[in-house]
Amino acid sequence: FTSLRLSSLNRHVKTHSDEKRHVCHLCLKAFRTATLLHNHVNVHTGTRPYKCSDCDMAFVTSGELSRHRRYKHTLEKPFKCSVCKYSSVEASKMKRHIRSHTGERPYACDLCSYASKDAYKLKRHMITHSGEKPFECYVCQAKFTQSGTMKIHMLQKHGESVPKYQCPHCSTFIARRSDLGVHLRNLHSCMAVAIKCSYCEAVFHERYALIQHKKTHRNEKRFKCDQCSYTCKQ
Repeated sequence: FTSLRLSSLNRHVKTHSDEKRHVCHLCLKAFRTATLLHNHVNVHTGTRPYKCSDCDMAFVTSGELSRHRRYKHTLEKPFKCSVCKYSSVEASKMKRHIRSHTGERPYACDLCSYASKDAYKLKRHMITHSGEKPFECYVCQAKFTQSGTMKIHMLQKHGESVPKYQCPHCSTFIARRSDLGVHLRNLHSCMAVAIKCSYCEAVFHERYALIQHKKTHRNEKRFKCDQCSYTCKQ
């Protein structure tokens, strides 16, 4: 990394540090920079200061606004591969693509020999070890470890009854457009009054985000004996 400005260099150097001095007063999560903390607090409060000049959308961070404009308005792909003709809207996608040329797989499983070029694929792989089945069939409620397996199940088992509308914000499939609208309003609309997590101090302005957050407490042993090291869930 090189820069003409010392401030840019100092900001870049912080990305290599594990020091996180900036702490959120709402959930105590810590960040390397004040900007990252500011963007995080905006998620809690529902503040979206970055407004698109071409439509009514608004975003928590300038990066989200830039990605939105490239995907929806300018169609610009500024990140270009030096090996092939591939180009990308986002720098992160370009990094992932470059690994297809180098063969690098930096995301390794601690429990087996699996390694991935993509952090999301490693996270999906880890579910195979935990036994968790977070993807549920909308028609018969059968559960699966991966969304792809669930979709194949729906096509093979339910045929014409497969829901046609997928939520743009989560993996839910819904049969009718009107029901999709209800789903969006109930789970993904921004609420003026935040809802507090019943397990910790985190607060959320979107019901779906709260539901996903609560899953992180699923195997948490919050109750501790004051006489010994015993802990339990209930």
